[in-house]
Order: sequence, then C-alpha cells, then structure tokens
Amino acid sequence: GLSELGSERTQAWFKAAETKHGRVAMAAFLGFIAQCTPQVSGEHTFAPYRGYVAGCSPQEQWDNIPTIGKLQIFILIGMLESYGEGASQPDGYVHYMRGGKPGYYPEIKGKGGPGGHFLFNLWDPFQL
Repeated sequence: GLSELGSERTQAWFKAAETKHGRVAMAAFLGFIAQCTPQVSGEHTFAPYRGYVAGCSPQEQWDNIPTIGKLQIFILIGMLESYGEGASQPDGYVHYMRGGKPGYYPEIKGKGGPGGHFLFNLWDPFQL
C-alpha cells in the first residue's frame, strides 16, 4: 500500500497533505452549515458586503461576494500556507519533510506588527 511507497520524506509529505485536506474539508463543512442558518443568510441591519441578498443558499452567497472579497480570502489562505511551510524560518522550526511535525504552524501569537495583532497560535490556539 501507500505506507510502503517512497522514503520517509514522501511519507511526511503524504501526512501533511492529508492533514491539510482534512482541515480544508472541516472548514468548508462548518462554513456551509453556518451559511445555512438564518443568522448568516437572513436579513442584516448592516449588509456584510455590497450587493448582499438575504435568503440565498451558500452557493448563491459565494457567487454574490465581490471578486475583491474572494481574492482576499484566497490571499489569506496563501499566506497561511506560506507561513505553515516555514517561509519566515523561525528559530527551532523544522519542516515536516526534514523530521518536523506534519500540520505544525510556528508560533505566531503576539506577532504581526506593533501591538502584536495575532492573539492565538495556529497550532493549539488554546494550549490544550
């Protein structure tokens, strides 16, 4: 099977890919469920974006989001992906293909410019 395919680095890549796909699937499912609720798809005092239409399905809501809003979402995803791959190479970070933990994000709490905009770490945000 796949467990016998390739080297340890290949296995690490498979583990990381599985973790990433699992996270994306869970976020997508949660987003779909949230968008089905009246609190999200119903009437709002302040429209969440220009052109908002109440009572739409999740698919219609996505279609109604302006292109610049979709671009912001994809840029954030790309930034998180880059950070998770160790783009900043913080002290002690080991990439998953070199023996590090698959799915691990380096410490980010307190970073992000003056005042430290990030309140939680992406890996174990509540220190559980």
